[in-house]
Amino acid sequence: MTDLQLEIAAQAARWVVDEGLEYGPAKRRAVKALGLPGRTPLPGNDVVEDAVRDYIAVFCADTQPRELLALRQLALVWMERLQAFRPYLGGAVWHGTATRLSDIYLQLFCDDSKSAEIALIDKKVSYVPRSVTGLHGETVDALSVHAFCPDLDEEVGVHLMIYDRDDVRGALLPDARGRVPRGDIRALRALLDEARA
Repeated sequence: MTDLQLEIAAQAARWVVDEGLEYGPAKRRAVKALGLPGRTPLPGNDVVEDAVRDYIAVFCADTQPRELLALRQLALVWMERLQAFRPYLGGAVWHGTATRLSDIYLQLFCDDSKSAEIALIDKKVSYVPRSVTGLHGETVDALSVHAFCPDLDEEVGVHLMIYDRDDVRGALLPDARGRVPRGDIRALRALLDEARA
């Protein structure tokens, strides 16, 4: 890891936390802000995540735990609503680096790829269908909704990424740091219980 990559990560972390950018766009913006060539080697997401944790510890230590708790509680509400589709929570809300500007990312493992969409229609939930990069770099369907978070008193983006039921096996493999990359309802409840204790 070079000093330049660490500087890019630190710059990107600020935009992830303060503006809610995803890691990729934040890294590209950091390269541009630092006046570096477009082909500058970027730090890995794990390096940016470390920088985000450092930034939160210095600038958001008094507010971030409450915001994370609120987002995890909202994620649990949505996971309970969508329990039939075997939901898993991932991203910053799962890993503990989320702030009020973070979105919630749920992966649904469905028997029928249209069943989650039909469930939203039946519940009269407005959503925007789109395609996003999935677990292994492939394109997957996603349904994005805006959900009101009472504890934050604002709307939060909830993104439902649709996978085939069999994809759940590979989705639970540990990441490069040996961590579980996502958790089911039971795992999320355990995190919430731990935070309240």
